[in-house]
Amino acid sequence: MNRLTFCSLLALCVTVEVLGMVIDRRDIHYAGAIAALGVIAVARLLYLARRDGGES
Repeated sequence: MNRLTFCSLLALCVTVEVLGMVIDRRDIHYAGAIAALGVIAVARLLYLARRDGGES
């Protein structure tokens, strides 16, 4: 995952979180937060897989 894709997905998740707070819907806010954590986790896993794969 390149930096542009990562930043774009993270910005989308933050937008959903803020939208959930503005319209006072906690379920939308929590969905955005969980999606942001998922984006970070997938980016980290892809980074680790690329790093470990390059060493062998």
